Amino acid sequence: MNEMKKIVWLSRLKAIGWMVLDAVILNVGTALALLIEQYGADGFAGMLKSFLLTVPIMALLTVLIFYALHNYRVIWKYARIKDVYRLLLSVSAVELLYFGVHVLIAQLAAGGSFALLKLSVYPIGAVFSLALLTLSKLFARQFGKRSRASAESVKEQGTEKLLIVGGGDAGAMIIRDLKNQAERYDIAGIVDDAREKQGQSVYGVRVLGTCEQIPEIAERLNVDTILFCIATCTPADRVRILNFCAATGCQVKVLPGVAQLIDGKIDRGLLRKVEIEDLLERDPIRIDNASVLGYVRGRTILVTGGGGSIGSELCRQVAANAPRRLVIFDIYENNAYAIQNELKRAYPALDLQVLIGSVRDEKRLDELFFEHRPEIVFHAAAHKHVPLMEDSPNEAIKNNVLGTDKTATAAANAGVKKVVLISTDKAVNPTNVMGTTKRVCEMIVQTYDARSKTEYVAVRFGNVLGSNGSVVPLFKEQIAKGGPVTVTHPDIIRYFMTIPEAVALVLQAGALAKGGEIFVLDMGKPVRILDMAEKLIRLSGFEPYTDIKIEFSGLRPGEKLYEELLMDEEGLSKTENTLIHIGKPIKLAPDFLQRLEKLREDLQKEDFDAKKELKDIVPTYHPDKG
Repeated sequence: MNEMKKIVWLSRLKAIGWMVLDAVILNVGTALALLIEQYGADGFAGMLKSFLLTVPIMALLTVLIFYALHNYRVIWKYARIKDVYRLLLSVSAVELLYFGVHVLIAQLAAGGSFALLKLSVYPIGAVFSLALLTLSKLFARQFGKRSRASAESVKEQGTEKLLIVGGGDAGAMIIRDLKNQAERYDIAGIVDDAREKQGQSVYGVRVLGTCEQIPEIAERLNVDTILFCIATCTPADRVRILNFCAATGCQVKVLPGVAQLIDGKIDRGLLRKVEIEDLLERDPIRIDNASVLGYVRGRTILVTGGGGSIGSELCRQVAANAPRRLVIFDIYENNAYAIQNELKRAYPALDLQVLIGSVRDEKRLDELFFEHRPEIVFHAAAHKHVPLMEDSPNEAIKNNVLGTDKTATAAANAGVKKVVLISTDKAVNPTNVMGTTKRVCEMIVQTYDARSKTEYVAVRFGNVLGSNGSVVPLFKEQIAKGGPVTVTHPDIIRYFMTIPEAVALVLQAGALAKGGEIFVLDMGKPVRILDMAEKLIRLSGFEPYTDIKIEFSGLRPGEKLYEELLMDEEGLSKTENTLIHIGKPIKLAPDFLQRLEKLREDLQKEDFDAKKELKDIVPTYHPDKG
């Protein structure tokens, strides 16, 4: 408790010190302006006397205006441009009021005993004051860095200094749990935006300030790790607070959510490292669970590629909506085995069938469809890695194009009600083999929808955070090894969504589907990959380019700087969900099926030019632009 009191008093003394320094600087700035403008001129002595008499007034005006305009809340190491504007406004206001005070005193003074300063003194004084204020902030920043370095050099080894974000129930439970291991953890304090909690204590740990003050508090107290312990928080507030945390360079850990507060079952073991999806600058995608439940409940659902990143999440969400039977079909037995065990534990009453096989195998597909008679099919089986498919285009065609064709055929023959194809934004004006094959898949389901009673639909979305082979797990692995983190290009941007969001879209599309649509998600602003890499490094407790280097490896074969969600020919129409739109189907060439058949036959030839034939089928394919 004594230590906390000491910290609070030191903080107050520091604030008083800044007030005194600012008051001195404003007076010095005006004095310099007076000397430059009037030194040696007639009446200088009288003006100097008037200035000296009003020094206390100048000091008082400085403190009051700087305080009123929140200059003492700014951490100048992390200042934004609006903070600089605020400082400029504050200095201007002080000089303007100072001039007004002089005029008022001169009018009240009898016999002209108070000499007015020359008018130019005030703006020149403002310029000098701003220059001196800037120098003081720069000096304080450098001094702070040296002080922190000295403190770290003598800090006791083996003790981790923590800052708790959130003084509510979750934070209190974490503090109580950490208090049992006092020799390992030193809890520096709490930050909380609630005004009524300021200066209060939670299990002997004091609330030191608001979330906006996190960078200042972390630097002053040499914090190692920040624990984000706010269980109920809007996405916007979460992003705002975690950005303050990221600015510190400390390691950041977060509490997953409100569910852990049930029955008070919460401890430090629930804290996890912050993920980049915690900083997605938009609200998470929501779906109409009632509509999803209505078309999944009591039906047999087949998920091809059910062991993959998207496929396994589809299986989880379908299983949660009470299907009559869930059939998982995957070529990779390890993934299939993992999701099988997970679902058996979570839903012991679920009728679950896990089958191994390939969508390339027409006979195996026919057996599967006629034995289990699925009513809804989610087709997630595909090769998706862009660089690998550039090197093995034939395999991309066999798995993605022919696999989709065979799955669509088997579904039509078995009288399936709906088939939902998982597509990608890379199918739009593709520059690589993978994206082009997915565009052909969209054309296949569009064709089958017109020729069959089965409803076929495609769902197109961007990159999925955390999926196998995606950029975020790669960055985490590289950071764990000490770098370097590799980014293909400093300007490359991508649309991102989490795996649950991607699956939510797929399920919603299935509920809305009437047949033949390409559903497109409004994913907000794209994300610059370099920004993502820098944030991940900071949230891991390191400084980009200093502790962890970032290297640019160059665009990979077939890769674009940016992805698109619609082709020029497609228009958008609205759906019940404001974030989900329907792209108008593009009219296909009359001989599309003949070209598809030729592609199938030519795959057997040794001199087969895969990219040329894909270009014949997909006119928007431009391999030269990758």
